[in-house]
Amino acid sequence: MSPAPLETCGGTTQQQQPSEGALPLRLTSVVVRGYGRGSTDLGIPTANLSRENIKLNLVGVSFDDLPTGIYWGFCRVGDNPTIFKTACSIGYNPYYGNQRKTVEPHLIASPGDERRYQSSCGETLLGDLYDQPIRLSLLEYMRPELPFEGLEKLVAAIKKDIMDAERLGEKKDPTTMEEKAWVACDDEPIPQS
Repeated sequence: MSPAPLETCGGTTQQQQPSEGALPLRLTSVVVRGYGRGSTDLGIPTANLSRENIKLNLVGVSFDDLPTGIYWGFCRVGDNPTIFKTACSIGYNPYYGNQRKTVEPHLIASPGDERRYQSSCGETLLGDLYDQPIRLSLLEYMRPELPFEGLEKLVAAIKKDIMDAERLGEKKDPTTMEEKAWVACDDEPIPQS
């Protein structure tokens, strides 16, 4: 399946193939139920993207072509104007041996948000986001997916990813600011389930 190209707020599409130079990666979709392990096994909830509704800013690239790994970026869900920093996994979750590729952003609450310290991970616990549209911009690759030896090592790595994503999200360079603005814009229709 080759998703429809995603237009930018200015109406252009990105022509690069997904590679080290193809970031930032922009995606829109709808939040769906995942395996339930993020909030239960790991204590780190995610807003899983629907594969069927995904749109990318890469022309002629299918979802299955997306490079796997852990990324940081920004995300917005539904009509809520809040822009969240995010640590995002694209891939197969090697610890669990998934056969199906997923996109799983973890939305990081701002320091003043009352949800900040409610999850066991210590930075956010979000409410029911299912069936809501989602806009996601991934700015940088942080690390590859790894087959961790034990749940504790996996959780520790994810917590480090979240701390790194939160720190990186403070950047003020032009690309970071442009992508944060794209996540906030509303002139690109977001697919509905």
